[in-house]
Amino acid sequence: MVPDETRSFFAASATLGTVEPYPGQHVAMPDPALVVLIGPSGSGKSTWAAARYLPREIVSSDELRGIVGSGPHDLDASDDAFSLLDQIVGARSGRGLTTIIDTLGLDPARRSVYLGQARKARLPAVAVVFDTDAVACRERNRARDRPVPAAVLNAQLRKMREVVAELAAEGWDLVVQAEGGAQPVRVHQQSPESARSQEPAQARSEPGRLDFILHISRFAWGEDPAGWLKAMAAAAANAGFRGIALMDHLIQIPQVDRAWEPIPEPLVTLGMLAGLESGLRLGTLVTPVTFRAPGVLAKAMATLDVLSGGRAFCGMGAGWWDREHAAFGLSFPSARDRLDNLETAIETVRALWLPGTKAYRGERVQLPETTCYPRPLSPIPIIVGGSGERRTLQIVARLADGCNLPADIDVLDAKLAVLREHCAKVSRDMTDIEITVLDIPVIGRNREHTAQIVERLRGRVSAAAFARRHHAGLAADHVTRYRQLAERGVGTVFVALPDLAGPEDLARLAPVIAAVS
Repeated sequence: MVPDETRSFFAASATLGTVEPYPGQHVAMPDPALVVLIGPSGSGKSTWAAARYLPREIVSSDELRGIVGSGPHDLDASDDAFSLLDQIVGARSGRGLTTIIDTLGLDPARRSVYLGQARKARLPAVAVVFDTDAVACRERNRARDRPVPAAVLNAQLRKMREVVAELAAEGWDLVVQAEGGAQPVRVHQQSPESARSQEPAQARSEPGRLDFILHISRFAWGEDPAGWLKAMAAAAANAGFRGIALMDHLIQIPQVDRAWEPIPEPLVTLGMLAGLESGLRLGTLVTPVTFRAPGVLAKAMATLDVLSGGRAFCGMGAGWWDREHAAFGLSFPSARDRLDNLETAIETVRALWLPGTKAYRGERVQLPETTCYPRPLSPIPIIVGGSGERRTLQIVARLADGCNLPADIDVLDAKLAVLREHCAKVSRDMTDIEITVLDIPVIGRNREHTAQIVERLRGRVSAAAFARRHHAGLAADHVTRYRQLAERGVGTVFVALPDLAGPEDLARLAPVIAAVS
């Protein structure tokens, strides 16, 4: 096992892992998966795999014959080669790594072994059938240095006639045809949702559109902080982002970087960005109400809105990290009290942003006057961060303009269902609430680059788990996922690249934004 092995957890794109079962339509290959290539000699299996997967992801019986025998055509070494192949496949699949088995794949008994390994590892089991024209197979075979004997190839071609029927009875999660034939071979999929995910994008209805806001949580600004920030804003605008959001923390959080890495005060930093003619929306995601008195926050956000020409938004939350509060001498009340303070803060800032200077008396807040100038140029959206089902989402339903929820589809669905119930209880139309998510995707330039990012950032987490958590893949792979978010009513995605180092990194997101925004 290669020590730095990583798994690229992504459904591959049209150039990196899809197959074209019939003209104009593509089937997305699940990734990670255990993929078995099935076809006679000369059918194109090795070429297909090499064009779509990393060399270390492909386990070839020919290559292993060359390792344990005198060369790839040393048939006397076959038993040892397949013994080693089974060991490698078992080790890789056990770690949740994509594995491509490049053998003839014509033996049902061996396919049964691979299916069992996939089931044990809880990986999708995929069969890719190469029903290549017999004439093409023979021509390719004759061009080889060591062609397969004609009688042997003829037997393989005859065996291919039985393969499709055999696969239909074997229980593969997905069977696709890589070449030849007029129809796709798809005999089984695990669930209706799985089948839906395999539908060609052009066969589905046009999805909703999304806004993307760059969420900067790492500040690799070197010796020129202001220059780095200006360059980031320019690159974000060029890539199609609609805004920039900054974390509001006093110490860099462990989920992002080391404690001694820079984490600037966000409102000061946003004030600097407001002076740029970028047209980007600017705000926090999110400001803990434990950091600033609500009135002071109202004043700061109103000023930011004026300086930016009406582009401010205000993310607010109850706060969660006791360490930074203790380090800076701030009180850290109980969760219940912090949520009470969140309600108070929302009511206070709204009161101070109202026209005029008259006294205000509300549910939680009483102010002798509301003299707060400059006023915001336009209503500043309040986005509540947090997804606590009993209290936080209730606050969203009653008081917020928007909420920020997890980007994981299953979790999002559950949270939206709870929010819908809270909205019904207070007779509020849920469509009045902007649904946003925070997404932290790994987006590589290619499959190898994606794997390198995963390996560099995963720390003590397994490569498989880190890749899965961050939906590691190429730009095209994320388009489908973002469209699924849009279909659920999400309007804005806050994107934080975990490997963000400089403005050039944002170019990787440009094709995603262009496709979905």
